[in-house]
Amino acid sequence: MAPEINLPGPMSLIDNTKGQLVVNPEALKILSAITQPVVVVAIVGLYRTGKSYLMNKLAGKKNGFSLGSTVKSHTKGIWMWCVPHPKKPEHTLVLLDTEGLGDIEKGDNENDSWIFALAILLSSTFVYNSMGTINQQAMDQLYYVTELTHRIRSKSSPNENENEDSADFVSFFPDFVWTLRDFSLDLEADGQPLTPDEYLEYSLKLTQGTSEKDKNFNLPRLCIQKFFPKKKCFVFDLPIHRRKLAQLEKLQDEELDPEFVQQVADFCSYIFSNSKTKTLSGGIKVNGPRLESLVLTYIDAISRGDLPCMENAVLALAQIENSAAVQKAIAHYDQQMGQKVQLPAETLQELLDLHRVSEREATEVFMKNSFKDVDHLFQKKLAAQLDKKRDDFCKQNQEASSDRCSALLQVIFSPLEEEVKAGIYSKPGGYRLFIQKLQDLEKKYYEEPRKGIQAEEILQTYLKSKESVTDAILQTDQTLTEKEKEIEVERVKAESAQASAKMLQEMQRKNEQMMEQKERSYQEHLKQLTEKMENDRVQLLKEQERTLALKLQEQERLLQEGFQKESRIMKNEIQDLQTKMRRRKACTIS
Repeated sequence: MAPEINLPGPMSLIDNTKGQLVVNPEALKILSAITQPVVVVAIVGLYRTGKSYLMNKLAGKKNGFSLGSTVKSHTKGIWMWCVPHPKKPEHTLVLLDTEGLGDIEKGDNENDSWIFALAILLSSTFVYNSMGTINQQAMDQLYYVTELTHRIRSKSSPNENENEDSADFVSFFPDFVWTLRDFSLDLEADGQPLTPDEYLEYSLKLTQGTSEKDKNFNLPRLCIQKFFPKKKCFVFDLPIHRRKLAQLEKLQDEELDPEFVQQVADFCSYIFSNSKTKTLSGGIKVNGPRLESLVLTYIDAISRGDLPCMENAVLALAQIENSAAVQKAIAHYDQQMGQKVQLPAETLQELLDLHRVSEREATEVFMKNSFKDVDHLFQKKLAAQLDKKRDDFCKQNQEASSDRCSALLQVIFSPLEEEVKAGIYSKPGGYRLFIQKLQDLEKKYYEEPRKGIQAEEILQTYLKSKESVTDAILQTDQTLTEKEKEIEVERVKAESAQASAKMLQEMQRKNEQMMEQKERSYQEHLKQLTEKMENDRVQLLKEQERTLALKLQEQERLLQEGFQKESRIMKNEIQDLQTKMRRRKACTIS
């Protein structure tokens, strides 16, 4: 279970200092510690419209984000509050309260536009907070939405002659919630009652016409319709008499308008139940470190004078995460091999089998923690490192076997060497005694366990180094005839040649095992890669289907609007015709 992060209060995430947006390192430390998926709710709106009050309610607190009660904006930059999600176990709710738009002290709207764009890019639910009704003034104040295509890019290099499709943005834009504060009108149109959602849709209807005035009227509405297919609206009554608004955070719910209290509860309930986990293209769920990376990438782009780009942000995140995934995989491999391998291994195959199992598990760890590994560069890096690890283990195994065997030879054969030095075998019949003793010690050596792959080579090397001693004992043994000595010399040569041939065969067998292991590793990597590519393909298809569905939804909406327009025209034509018929009838009667 991932540890919960529960900040006692909000802290600055992005400071707005002298017109420059600067990331707060302390906030990034908090994000880097959040291993759970995050649901990010950002609120944006004009200054002094009560944004912070709603965010405090979402945090389950009476105060936290600064409210203020004057015409000066209290929140500067973007502030963050991380709390356990009240309805999604193992999730963290990240609340982003933004600097009020249109602050009279700032003088220009450049930073407002960037803060608006950052709130869109970082959140999974975007709350736009305004006062009163949705009229043309409210729409004019929301002109920031019309600048989004000039502030954000979805692709790093779109075609020169091709504008990015709104569906490209929709695929990673958050859900849209419009909160209307101090709403005093009755929700109705043409004498019919409306729900807040119906009121929002009614307010977003386009006007028919091609004049400059019509275009200005339609532009923000069209942008909201295109960029935010999922929309929600909440209206809030005035909570208390205006003179007491300054003490709003100090007042108990019982002192507030009951209708307002219920409206706030409904808003919070909707956000908790419907706000999605922040997700990137490819279905990648965002956690704290990933959100940290997005913040850094976007602010870096803005500081350089570039446009924040979702594709570049994802690729930058992929670089960080895939590098970390390689390290996690290597750490897993080292842990598994450290626990399972006991050097020297009795056979090379034993070691290679352990390597293959650990290699497969390590690759699975990488696959689980990596994404968007373009051209599979990081998987190739992992494969190269695992190959080197295997070769290092083989070398260590060889060295451990050589050390073990050399130590055994020293223990087993040192008494014989002392006897040779003492001249025990330099006597008639001494050669046969020496050979018998030598064979007994060889047998004892072979019976020792865990000698490893160098057992035969180390023994034969040792025996070869003692050939001069053996020959000296042979030549000084007077009980043997010259013919017998010649026969014995030939026998020793034959045994030596046979041992050399055996070692050559063993070496060839080891090389074959290594080649087979490399082929198996390649095939295993290929299989895992194929499975990963298939999963990515399925995920891509899902994204494409979602994008297509959004486009179809937009087309259907436009088509429906067209039908409604045609219906209105036909209705007007019928009414005109009926009017004319009544006039003609009246004229006929008269």
